[in-house]
Amino acid sequence: MFALTPAAAEQILRAAGEQADSRGRPMLRVAAKLDEDDGELVYGMGFDEKREDDLIIDSGGLGILISPHSQPLLADTTLDFTEVQPGEFQFIFRGGCTVPSAEKSCGSCGGGCS
Repeated sequence: MFALTPAAAEQILRAAGEQADSRGRPMLRVAAKLDEDDGELVYGMGFDEKREDDLIIDSGGLGILISPHSQPLLADTTLDFTEVQPGEFQFIFRGGCTVPSAEKSCGSCGGGCS
């Protein structure tokens, strides 16, 4: 299952508060796909609205949306917000990556930056 660290949840909730409108607090969509050229796993995230087939995960009061296509690629993945260099913080996807056998191996499934 996909998870957020407390540091990531705090940063996302802060940004969600800035994005809130009359419809309420936005939901975070996380996605993953294999790059067609090199088979590397590419991550993305942003605020979005729910689609019919989305999986919704509640994490610390934040709704996280994951499409059916991204679900196996994000299984057992944790989104963290960490200092990558002194004074430079980024969201990092760690772990996970269950790639269906019919697809390419994803090589660097240990994590990536968004």
